[in-house]
Amino acid sequence: MSSSLPEHLVVMGVSGTGKSTTALLLAERLGRPLIEGDDLHPPANVEAMRAGRALTDDDRGPWLRSIRDAMSSAGGPTVVTCSSLRRSYRDILRTADGGVRFVHLVVPPDELARRLAERTGHFMPATLLASQLATLEPLASDEDGVDVPVTGTPESVAGDALDRLGRPRDGGPAA
Repeated sequence: MSSSLPEHLVVMGVSGTGKSTTALLLAERLGRPLIEGDDLHPPANVEAMRAGRALTDDDRGPWLRSIRDAMSSAGGPTVVTCSSLRRSYRDILRTADGGVRFVHLVVPPDELARRLAERTGHFMPATLLASQLATLEPLASDEDGVDVPVTGTPESVAGDALDRLGRPRDGGPAA
């Protein structure tokens, strides 16, 4: 990736991994705007999930293109939340202007179920966790990204992500 192109970090994973919290911390440390992928879902997608229906690839396509377009139009580096469950979805995001790197938050399924059971105020019901886990294709070795086990505090998870990305924990420039 050319240094003149923006680098977008996509914080990915199934529902309940802590994408929004981690992305917010990364955006603050890196001094970048945050793009919350859930905010870009078309209303039909939100209603489908509220009703407990898993999204199809056809449902996700326009949403993923909206996220890609938001990254491209940001005018610089961003931090983005997006489940990015399949490689084909990540391929769409990778067509944003600039380079795209992925931060895959990894949480054991039993912990995810506990988190989702306790979560309130989100349109994604816990009943869709199994479909998300079945859809998830972990990052392949040829994809630009890192896996980050979610252990400890949100601050330590963000720090671990920066470590794995080769960035200082305070988000400053790499040495």
